Amino acid sequence: MKVLVVGSGAREHAIVRSLRLDPSVDEVVAAPGNPGIADLARCVALPGEVTDADAVVSLAVETGVDLVVIGPEAPLVAGVADAVRAAGIACFGPSARAAMLEGSKAFAKAVMSSAEVPTGLAHVCTTMEEVADALDALGAPHVVKDDGLAAGKGVVVTEDRAQALDHARECLDKPDGAVVIEEYLSGPEVSLFCLCDGVSVVPLSPAQDFKRVGDGDAGPNTGGMGAYSPLGWAPDGLVDDVVRRVAQPVIDEMALRGTPFVGVLFIGLALTPRGPRVIEFNARFGDPETQVVLTRLLTPLGGLLLAAATGRLEEVPPLRWSPEHAVTVVVAAQSYPGAPRTGDLITGLPEGAADDDDDDDGDDEAHGGRTAYVLHAGTARDADGRLISAGGRVLSVVATGDTLAVARERAYAAVAGIDLLGSHHRTDIALLAERGEITI
Repeated sequence: MKVLVVGSGAREHAIVRSLRLDPSVDEVVAAPGNPGIADLARCVALPGEVTDADAVVSLAVETGVDLVVIGPEAPLVAGVADAVRAAGIACFGPSARAAMLEGSKAFAKAVMSSAEVPTGLAHVCTTMEEVADALDALGAPHVVKDDGLAAGKGVVVTEDRAQALDHARECLDKPDGAVVIEEYLSGPEVSLFCLCDGVSVVPLSPAQDFKRVGDGDAGPNTGGMGAYSPLGWAPDGLVDDVVRRVAQPVIDEMALRGTPFVGVLFIGLALTPRGPRVIEFNARFGDPETQVVLTRLLTPLGGLLLAAATGRLEEVPPLRWSPEHAVTVVVAAQSYPGAPRTGDLITGLPEGAADDDDDDDGDDEAHGGRTAYVLHAGTARDADGRLISAGGRVLSVVATGDTLAVARERAYAAVAGIDLLGSHHRTDIALLAERGEITI
Protein backbone atom coordinates (compact mmCIF):
# COMPACT_ATOMS: atom_id res chain seq x y z
CA MET A 1 0.00 0.00 0.00
CA LYS A 2 1.17 3.52 -0.84
CA VAL A 3 -0.03 6.36 1.41
CA LEU A 4 -0.10 10.14 0.97
CA VAL A 5 -0.04 12.15 4.22
CA VAL A 6 -1.12 15.78 3.92
CA GLY A 7 0.42 18.22 6.40
CA SER A 8 3.71 19.44 7.80
CA GLY A 9 3.64 19.28 11.59
CA ALA A 10 4.68 16.97 14.40
CA ARG A 11 1.31 15.23 14.20
CA GLU A 12 1.99 14.33 10.56
CA HIS A 13 5.55 13.29 11.46
CA ALA A 14 4.10 10.92 14.09
CA ILE A 15 1.62 9.51 11.55
CA VAL A 16 4.36 8.99 8.94
CA ARG A 17 6.60 7.30 11.50
CA SER A 18 3.86 4.85 12.48
CA LEU A 19 3.00 4.16 8.84
CA ARG A 20 6.63 3.33 8.15
CA LEU A 21 6.45 0.70 10.89
CA ASP A 22 3.49 -0.99 9.17
CA PRO A 23 4.71 -3.90 6.97
CA SER A 24 1.72 -3.44 4.64
CA VAL A 25 2.86 0.10 3.74
CA ASP A 26 5.39 0.09 0.90
CA GLU A 27 5.85 3.84 0.53
CA VAL A 28 4.79 7.07 2.22
CA VAL A 29 4.55 10.38 0.37
CA ALA A 30 4.13 13.59 2.39
CA ALA A 31 2.82 16.93 1.15
CA PRO A 32 4.51 19.16 1.98
CA GLY A 33 6.16 17.37 4.93
CA ASN A 34 9.08 18.81 6.88
CA PRO A 35 12.81 18.08 7.33
CA GLY A 36 12.13 15.33 9.86
CA ILE A 37 9.49 13.68 7.72
CA ALA A 38 11.92 13.81 4.80
CA ASP A 39 14.10 11.24 6.59
CA LEU A 40 11.20 8.77 6.43
CA ALA A 41 9.12 9.64 3.38
CA ARG A 42 9.24 11.32 0.00
CA CYS A 43 8.25 14.94 0.56
CA VAL A 44 6.55 16.76 -2.32
CA ALA A 45 5.81 20.49 -2.29
CA LEU A 46 2.28 21.53 -3.22
CA PRO A 47 1.92 24.47 -5.61
CA GLY A 48 -0.38 26.18 -3.12
CA GLU A 49 -1.72 25.58 0.37
CA VAL A 50 -2.81 22.21 1.79
CA THR A 51 -6.38 23.53 1.43
CA ASP A 52 -6.03 23.39 -2.39
CA ALA A 53 -8.16 20.34 -3.18
CA ASP A 54 -7.19 20.21 -6.85
CA ALA A 55 -3.49 20.17 -5.98
CA VAL A 56 -3.91 17.37 -3.43
CA VAL A 57 -5.98 15.27 -5.83
CA SER A 58 -3.49 15.80 -8.66
CA LEU A 59 -0.64 14.68 -6.41
CA ALA A 60 -2.58 11.63 -5.21
CA VAL A 61 -3.31 10.59 -8.79
CA GLU A 62 0.22 11.32 -9.99
CA THR A 63 1.84 9.28 -7.21
CA GLY A 64 -0.67 6.43 -7.49
CA VAL A 65 -1.45 6.25 -3.77
CA ASP A 66 -4.01 3.86 -2.33
CA LEU A 67 -4.88 6.02 0.67
CA VAL A 68 -4.78 9.73 1.51
CA VAL A 69 -4.51 10.74 5.19
CA ILE A 70 -5.31 14.39 5.89
CA GLY A 71 -3.64 15.66 9.05
CA PRO A 72 -4.68 19.29 9.71
CA GLU A 73 -8.19 20.65 10.18
CA ALA A 74 -8.11 23.44 7.58
CA PRO A 75 -8.05 21.18 4.47
CA LEU A 76 -10.83 19.05 5.97
CA VAL A 77 -13.09 22.06 6.50
CA ALA A 78 -12.14 23.24 3.00
CA GLY A 79 -13.42 19.99 1.46
CA VAL A 80 -10.17 18.33 0.41
CA ALA A 81 -11.39 14.91 1.59
CA ASP A 82 -14.52 15.28 -0.57
CA ALA A 83 -12.39 15.93 -3.64
CA VAL A 84 -10.10 12.98 -2.96
CA ARG A 85 -13.02 10.59 -2.56
CA ALA A 86 -14.69 12.01 -5.68
CA ALA A 87 -11.52 11.04 -7.55
CA GLY A 88 -12.01 7.43 -6.46
CA ILE A 89 -9.20 7.35 -3.89
CA ALA A 90 -9.72 6.16 -0.32
CA CYS A 91 -9.40 9.04 2.14
CA PHE A 92 -9.03 9.09 5.90
CA GLY A 93 -10.68 12.34 6.93
CA PRO A 94 -14.24 13.66 7.14
CA SER A 95 -16.12 15.58 4.48
CA ALA A 96 -16.37 19.37 4.74
CA ARG A 97 -19.89 19.11 6.14
CA ALA A 98 -18.88 16.48 8.71
CA ALA A 99 -15.74 18.46 9.64
CA MET A 100 -18.01 21.26 10.84
CA LEU A 101 -17.97 19.39 14.16
CA GLU A 102 -14.64 21.21 14.51
CA GLY A 103 -15.22 24.08 12.12
CA SER A 104 -18.15 25.46 14.11
CA LYS A 105 -18.55 25.22 17.88
CA ALA A 106 -22.20 26.16 17.45
CA PHE A 107 -22.78 23.28 15.02
CA ALA A 108 -21.06 20.86 17.40
CA LYS A 109 -23.32 21.99 20.25
CA ALA A 110 -26.39 21.48 18.08
CA VAL A 111 -25.29 17.95 17.20
CA MET A 112 -24.58 17.17 20.85
CA SER A 113 -28.03 18.43 21.79
CA SER A 114 -29.73 16.24 19.18
CA ALA A 115 -27.63 13.21 20.21
CA GLU A 116 -28.23 13.86 23.94
CA VAL A 117 -24.49 14.03 24.60
CA PRO A 118 -23.46 15.31 28.05
CA THR A 119 -21.81 18.72 27.70
CA GLY A 120 -21.82 22.17 29.29
CA LEU A 121 -24.44 24.85 28.79
CA ALA A 122 -23.64 27.27 25.99
CA HIS A 123 -24.84 30.48 24.33
CA VAL A 124 -24.04 31.30 20.71
CA CYS A 125 -23.59 35.06 20.36
CA THR A 126 -23.26 37.40 17.38
CA THR A 127 -23.40 40.75 19.20
CA MET A 128 -21.59 42.16 22.23
CA GLU A 129 -24.93 42.65 23.96
CA GLU A 130 -25.60 38.91 23.68
CA VAL A 131 -22.06 38.20 24.94
CA ALA A 132 -22.56 40.37 28.03
CA ASP A 133 -25.87 38.67 28.83
CA ALA A 134 -24.34 35.21 28.39
CA LEU A 135 -21.38 36.01 30.64
CA ASP A 136 -23.78 37.19 33.33
CA ALA A 137 -26.02 34.13 32.92
CA LEU A 138 -23.22 31.55 33.21
CA GLY A 139 -20.93 33.40 35.62
CA ALA A 140 -17.19 33.04 36.17
CA PRO A 141 -14.87 31.39 35.29
CA HIS A 142 -15.79 32.64 31.81
CA VAL A 143 -15.21 30.34 28.82
CA VAL A 144 -15.17 32.24 25.53
CA LYS A 145 -14.61 30.35 22.27
CA ASP A 146 -14.21 31.54 18.71
CA ASP A 147 -16.89 29.70 16.76
CA GLY A 148 -14.50 28.93 13.90
CA LEU A 149 -11.03 27.46 13.48
CA ALA A 150 -8.30 29.14 15.53
CA ALA A 151 -5.38 26.66 15.57
CA GLY A 152 -6.07 25.69 19.18
CA LYS A 153 -5.74 29.27 20.41
CA GLY A 154 -9.31 30.54 20.05
CA VAL A 155 -10.36 29.84 23.64
CA VAL A 156 -10.03 32.09 26.68
CA VAL A 157 -10.85 30.83 30.17
CA THR A 158 -10.70 33.64 32.71
CA GLU A 159 -12.16 35.09 35.90
CA ASP A 160 -11.70 38.56 34.38
CA ARG A 161 -14.91 39.73 32.72
CA ALA A 162 -13.09 42.48 30.83
CA GLN A 163 -10.66 39.94 29.32
CA ALA A 164 -13.60 37.72 28.34
CA LEU A 165 -15.31 40.66 26.63
CA ASP A 166 -12.12 41.64 24.80
CA HIS A 167 -11.66 38.12 23.40
CA ALA A 168 -15.32 37.97 22.36
CA ARG A 169 -14.94 41.31 20.58
CA GLU A 170 -11.92 39.99 18.63
CA CYS A 171 -13.93 36.94 17.55
CA LEU A 172 -16.93 39.02 16.48
CA ASP A 173 -14.74 41.42 14.48
CA LYS A 174 -13.93 38.61 12.03
CA PRO A 175 -16.05 38.22 8.88
CA ASP A 176 -19.23 36.34 9.86
CA GLY A 177 -17.81 36.27 13.38
CA ALA A 178 -19.62 34.37 16.11
CA VAL A 179 -18.61 33.40 19.62
CA VAL A 180 -19.71 30.65 21.98
CA ILE A 181 -19.95 31.41 25.71
CA GLU A 182 -19.86 28.16 27.68
CA GLU A 183 -20.35 26.90 31.18
CA TYR A 184 -17.02 26.24 32.88
CA LEU A 185 -16.45 22.51 33.36
CA SER A 186 -14.25 21.60 36.32
CA GLY A 187 -12.18 18.46 36.64
CA PRO A 188 -9.20 16.85 34.91
CA GLU A 189 -9.28 16.84 31.12
CA VAL A 190 -8.96 13.82 28.84
CA SER A 191 -8.38 13.57 25.09
CA LEU A 192 -9.86 10.53 23.35
CA PHE A 193 -9.42 9.74 19.65
CA CYS A 194 -12.11 7.59 18.07
CA LEU A 195 -11.58 6.14 14.59
CA CYS A 196 -14.84 6.17 12.63
CA ASP A 197 -15.97 4.76 9.29
CA GLY A 198 -19.36 6.49 9.22
CA VAL A 199 -21.03 3.69 11.19
CA SER A 200 -18.60 2.01 13.58
CA VAL A 201 -16.32 3.50 16.26
CA VAL A 202 -12.94 2.19 17.44
CA PRO A 203 -11.43 4.15 20.35
CA LEU A 204 -7.70 4.63 20.87
CA SER A 205 -5.95 4.95 24.22
CA PRO A 206 -6.77 8.21 26.04
CA ALA A 207 -4.19 10.91 26.69
CA GLN A 208 -3.95 14.21 28.50
CA ASP A 209 -2.47 17.36 26.99
CA PHE A 210 -1.33 20.71 28.39
CA LYS A 211 -2.75 23.72 26.59
CA ARG A 212 -1.38 26.71 28.48
CA VAL A 213 2.11 27.96 27.78
CA GLY A 214 3.53 27.98 31.29
CA ASP A 215 4.10 25.63 34.22
CA GLY A 216 1.12 25.24 36.51
CA ASP A 217 -1.20 26.06 33.61
CA ALA A 218 -0.16 29.71 33.61
CA GLY A 219 -0.37 32.05 30.64
CA PRO A 220 -2.33 31.97 27.39
CA ASN A 221 -3.57 28.93 25.51
CA THR A 222 -1.36 27.35 22.86
CA GLY A 223 -1.77 24.56 20.36
CA GLY A 224 -0.48 22.26 23.13
CA MET A 225 2.81 22.13 25.03
CA GLY A 226 2.98 18.42 25.84
CA ALA A 227 1.03 15.24 26.54
CA TYR A 228 1.23 11.78 28.04
CA SER A 229 -0.47 8.39 27.82
CA PRO A 230 -1.85 6.15 29.30
CA LEU A 231 -3.85 7.77 32.13
CA GLY A 232 -3.33 5.61 35.19
CA TRP A 233 -5.74 7.74 37.21
CA ALA A 234 -8.68 7.48 34.77
CA PRO A 235 -11.73 5.56 36.04
CA ASP A 236 -12.21 1.97 34.91
CA GLY A 237 -14.56 1.78 31.98
CA LEU A 238 -14.10 5.43 30.99
CA VAL A 239 -13.40 4.73 27.33
CA ASP A 240 -16.33 2.34 26.92
CA ASP A 241 -18.60 4.86 28.66
CA VAL A 242 -17.50 7.71 26.37
CA VAL A 243 -17.99 5.58 23.25
CA ARG A 244 -21.47 4.59 24.44
CA ARG A 245 -22.62 8.04 25.57
CA VAL A 246 -20.71 10.34 23.22
CA ALA A 247 -18.90 8.90 20.19
CA GLN A 248 -21.47 6.41 18.91
CA PRO A 249 -24.47 8.75 19.39
CA VAL A 250 -22.63 11.52 17.52
CA ILE A 251 -21.66 9.20 14.66
CA ASP A 252 -25.26 7.96 14.48
CA GLU A 253 -26.56 11.55 14.48
CA MET A 254 -24.18 12.59 11.72
CA ALA A 255 -25.33 9.64 9.61
CA LEU A 256 -28.98 10.62 10.19
CA ARG A 257 -28.14 14.13 8.95
CA GLY A 258 -26.72 12.68 5.75
CA THR A 259 -23.16 13.64 6.66
CA PRO A 260 -21.46 10.40 7.76
CA PHE A 261 -18.25 11.02 9.68
CA VAL A 262 -15.18 9.14 8.41
CA GLY A 263 -11.87 9.82 10.13
CA VAL A 264 -10.91 10.73 13.69
CA LEU A 265 -13.45 12.14 16.09
CA PHE A 266 -11.27 13.80 18.73
CA ILE A 267 -13.27 14.16 21.94
CA GLY A 268 -12.05 16.65 24.53
CA LEU A 269 -13.56 15.79 27.91
CA ALA A 270 -13.70 17.16 31.42
CA LEU A 271 -14.23 14.56 34.16
CA THR A 272 -16.55 16.67 36.29
CA PRO A 273 -18.23 15.76 39.60
CA ARG A 274 -21.34 15.05 37.48
CA GLY A 275 -19.45 12.68 35.20
CA PRO A 276 -17.69 13.12 31.84
CA ARG A 277 -18.74 16.20 29.87
CA VAL A 278 -17.65 17.08 26.34
CA ILE A 279 -15.60 20.28 26.08
CA GLU A 280 -15.09 20.16 22.32
CA PHE A 281 -14.82 18.01 19.23
CA ASN A 282 -12.04 18.06 16.67
CA ALA A 283 -12.22 16.34 13.30
CA ARG A 284 -8.61 15.09 13.13
CA PHE A 285 -5.80 13.68 15.24
CA GLY A 286 -4.80 16.12 17.98
CA ASP A 287 -1.35 17.60 18.40
CA PRO A 288 0.51 16.81 20.70
CA GLU A 289 -1.60 13.84 21.86
CA THR A 290 -1.00 11.94 18.61
CA GLN A 291 2.70 11.83 19.40
CA VAL A 292 2.17 9.77 22.58
CA VAL A 293 -0.83 7.72 21.47
CA LEU A 294 0.67 6.44 18.22
CA THR A 295 4.05 5.58 19.77
CA ARG A 296 2.19 3.11 22.05
CA LEU A 297 -0.03 1.62 19.31
CA LEU A 298 1.16 -1.84 18.30
CA THR A 299 -1.59 -2.53 15.76
CA PRO A 300 -0.26 -1.50 12.32
CA LEU A 301 -1.60 1.98 11.56
CA GLY A 302 -1.89 1.78 7.77
CA GLY A 303 -4.34 -1.10 7.74
CA LEU A 304 -6.33 0.53 10.52
CA LEU A 305 -6.73 3.86 8.69
CA LEU A 306 -7.57 2.09 5.42
CA ALA A 307 -10.28 0.07 7.19
CA ALA A 308 -11.82 3.28 8.51
CA ALA A 309 -11.62 4.96 5.10
CA THR A 310 -13.32 2.03 3.37
CA GLY A 311 -16.06 1.23 5.91
CA ARG A 312 -14.47 -1.90 7.34
CA LEU A 313 -13.75 -1.03 10.96
CA GLU A 314 -16.03 -3.84 12.13
CA GLU A 315 -13.49 -6.29 10.69
CA VAL A 316 -10.62 -4.89 12.75
CA PRO A 317 -9.52 -7.13 15.66
CA PRO A 318 -9.04 -5.59 19.11
CA LEU A 319 -6.22 -3.06 19.10
CA ARG A 320 -2.89 -3.93 20.71
CA TRP A 321 -1.05 -1.47 22.92
CA SER A 322 2.41 -1.25 24.45
CA PRO A 323 2.20 -1.26 28.26
CA GLU A 324 4.86 1.45 28.33
CA HIS A 325 4.18 5.06 29.26
CA ALA A 326 4.84 7.82 26.73
CA VAL A 327 5.53 11.51 27.28
CA THR A 328 6.01 14.30 24.76
CA VAL A 329 7.38 17.75 25.52
CA VAL A 330 7.05 20.59 23.01
CA VAL A 331 10.04 22.85 22.44
CA ALA A 332 8.63 26.22 21.36
CA ALA A 333 10.24 29.23 19.72
CA GLN A 334 10.88 32.50 21.51
CA SER A 335 7.67 34.60 21.92
CA TYR A 336 5.29 31.69 21.17
CA PRO A 337 2.24 31.68 21.37
CA GLY A 338 2.67 35.22 20.07
CA ALA A 339 4.53 35.91 16.84
CA PRO A 340 7.44 33.44 17.09
CA ARG A 341 11.07 34.15 16.39
CA THR A 342 12.20 32.02 13.43
CA GLY A 343 15.37 31.29 11.47
CA ASP A 344 17.49 30.17 14.44
CA LEU A 345 19.84 27.19 14.23
CA ILE A 346 18.72 23.97 15.95
CA THR A 347 21.37 21.60 17.29
CA GLY A 348 21.66 18.84 19.88
CA LEU A 349 18.89 16.56 18.67
CA PRO A 350 19.26 13.03 20.04
CA GLU A 351 20.63 10.38 17.70
CA GLY A 352 17.89 8.63 15.76
CA ALA A 353 15.73 11.73 16.21
CA ALA A 354 13.72 10.98 13.11
CA ASP A 355 13.01 7.34 13.89
CA ASP A 356 14.50 5.34 16.72
CA ASP A 357 13.84 2.01 15.01
CA ASP A 358 13.57 2.14 11.24
CA ASP A 359 13.62 -1.55 10.41
CA ASP A 360 10.10 -1.59 8.94
CA ASP A 361 9.32 -4.99 10.45
CA GLY A 362 6.27 -3.79 12.37
CA ASP A 363 7.20 -5.72 15.51
CA ASP A 364 6.40 -4.68 19.07
CA GLU A 365 9.95 -3.60 19.87
CA ALA A 366 9.89 -1.17 16.97
CA HIS A 367 6.96 0.67 18.49
CA GLY A 368 8.27 0.65 22.04
CA GLY A 369 11.68 2.15 21.30
CA ARG A 370 13.26 3.24 24.56
CA THR A 371 15.41 6.04 23.14
CA ALA A 372 13.89 9.52 23.13
CA TYR A 373 13.28 10.81 19.63
CA VAL A 374 12.22 14.08 18.05
CA LEU A 375 9.27 14.84 15.80
CA HIS A 376 9.54 18.00 13.74
CA ALA A 377 6.86 20.67 13.64
CA GLY A 378 8.12 24.17 12.84
CA THR A 379 11.46 23.40 11.17
CA ALA A 380 13.15 24.08 7.83
CA ARG A 381 16.56 23.88 6.14
CA ASP A 382 18.57 27.01 5.40
CA ALA A 383 20.62 27.59 2.25
CA ASP A 384 23.46 25.55 3.75
CA GLY A 385 21.20 22.63 4.67
CA ARG A 386 21.25 23.40 8.39
CA LEU A 387 18.16 22.77 10.53
CA ILE A 388 16.48 26.03 11.61
CA SER A 389 13.29 27.06 13.37
CA ALA A 390 10.34 27.98 11.15
CA GLY A 391 7.30 28.12 13.43
CA GLY A 392 5.96 28.49 16.95
CA ARG A 393 5.97 24.90 18.15
CA VAL A 394 9.29 23.76 16.74
CA LEU A 395 9.84 20.20 18.01
CA SER A 396 8.03 17.46 19.93
CA VAL A 397 10.39 15.34 22.03
CA VAL A 398 8.93 11.88 22.69
CA ALA A 399 10.12 9.23 25.14
CA THR A 400 8.73 5.99 26.54
CA GLY A 401 9.46 4.04 29.70
CA ASP A 402 8.23 1.26 31.95
CA THR A 403 6.94 3.94 34.31
CA LEU A 404 5.73 7.48 33.81
CA ALA A 405 8.67 8.75 35.84
CA VAL A 406 11.17 7.04 33.53
CA ALA A 407 9.42 8.35 30.41
CA ARG A 408 9.46 11.90 31.83
CA GLU A 409 13.12 11.62 32.78
CA ARG A 410 14.08 10.47 29.28
CA ALA A 411 12.02 13.15 27.57
CA TYR A 412 13.43 16.00 29.63
CA ALA A 413 16.99 14.70 29.32
CA ALA A 414 16.61 14.90 25.54
CA VAL A 415 15.04 18.37 25.74
CA ALA A 416 17.98 19.55 27.84
CA GLY A 417 20.38 18.61 25.05
CA ILE A 418 18.60 20.66 22.37
CA ASP A 419 20.01 24.09 21.59
CA LEU A 420 17.62 26.65 20.08
CA LEU A 421 18.13 30.31 20.90
CA GLY A 422 15.32 31.71 23.06
CA SER A 423 13.30 28.48 23.06
CA HIS A 424 11.09 27.51 25.97
CA HIS A 425 9.14 24.50 27.21
CA ARG A 426 7.02 23.45 30.16
CA THR A 427 8.84 21.54 32.87
CA ASP A 428 5.74 19.97 34.44
CA ILE A 429 4.30 17.78 31.68
CA ALA A 430 2.74 14.73 33.42
CA LEU A 431 4.26 15.78 36.75
CA LEU A 432 1.03 15.66 38.77
CA ALA A 433 0.19 12.25 37.29
CA GLU A 434 3.66 10.98 38.20
CA ARG A 435 3.10 12.16 41.76
CA GLY A 436 -0.39 10.61 41.92
CA GLU A 437 -1.96 14.02 42.56
CA ILE A 438 -4.77 13.96 39.98
CA THR A 439 -8.17 13.37 41.54
CA ILE A 440 -11.68 13.21 40.15
